[in-house]
Amino acid sequence: MSHVKLFIPGPVEVSPAIHQAMAAPMIGHRSKDFQALYREVQPRLQTMFGASRGVFLSTSSAWGVMEGALRNLTVKGVLNGCCGAFSDKWFDVAKRCGKQAEALKVDWGRPLLADQIDDALAGGRFDTLTLVHNETSTGVLNPLEEITALKAKYPDVMFIVDMVSSFSTVPVDFDGLGIDVLLTGSQKALALPPGLALFAVSEAAMERAAGVPDRGYYFDFHEFQANHDKDMTPSTPCISLIHGLRAKLDEIFAEGLEARYQRHQRLNRMVHEWVRRSGFEFFAAEGYRSKSLTCVANNRGIDVAALQKLMRENHRMAIDGGYGKIKGATFRLSNMGDETDDTIAALLAALDDSLSHLPA
Repeated sequence: MSHVKLFIPGPVEVSPAIHQAMAAPMIGHRSKDFQALYREVQPRLQTMFGASRGVFLSTSSAWGVMEGALRNLTVKGVLNGCCGAFSDKWFDVAKRCGKQAEALKVDWGRPLLADQIDDALAGGRFDTLTLVHNETSTGVLNPLEEITALKAKYPDVMFIVDMVSSFSTVPVDFDGLGIDVLLTGSQKALALPPGLALFAVSEAAMERAAGVPDRGYYFDFHEFQANHDKDMTPSTPCISLIHGLRAKLDEIFAEGLEARYQRHQRLNRMVHEWVRRSGFEFFAAEGYRSKSLTCVANNRGIDVAALQKLMRENHRMAIDGGYGKIKGATFRLSNMGDETDDTIAALLAALDDSLSHLPA
């Protein structure tokens, strides 16, 4: 069958150039060749993270690091900011890890606000906060700078931030914002295959982890640091993906970070303009909408599954039919990764054609 181009929120489309880079001959993960590869990607990753410390590479999905961060850092209790399916899941993961966890919940489609988090932290019951920056299920972009400003008020609370679907679409300053763990994954805006997580850890978080006896091994921050100091990873890494990461960093820095951020905003605006002229509405609240994807509210009451089928069969394009409890009541369109004005224009034209062929 001919390839179906992905416009879903992840995994996103992976270019032939990245597939070719990943086909590089295999090397030993304890070899000088791997150490050279690891060293080569570090400066550019640190620039993208805004981190003076090294960026760790984990052969896992980002969920591994999300769970690992709780195991490394939570002693007293964790406040989980919940505004959609993935932030809700982090609360579930915290409980499964045996942590004293409490969910700060807002309605899906609404953002988490700094005042709400401030009120919840004021009681002193939590030493950890989790935040999903870009809640992929709802298309909500939480106000990261306003929330992380609370770090000055709560210096002993570890701020753990998931930027899985916003990293490289908007700028971030790990050091300047005072984040303790910033994590992302390969399969979203980085436009790599799944299987690689990337994360930065603050000195304060490393100090906290040192006093936690049951933090495990695979995601032990100190194992990552000890191996990072030798330009290695604690366990066998996904070497092919790291070859792909190096090639992707070449592309990103050739484009320029600011140009990349502007491209994502421009493409996102194109989708938003289509939403308005097509008579749909946005699921996410005004002023808090993702730059990497759009969660479209199905106020027109169309058959979303039928729309997906038409897009796939007639245009060889995949869109997402909504996630979790808002499946069918929404659909999601991704503009992240390698997309261009032309590819997004083609997506929108295909949507127009498919909508015209839906049963009345």
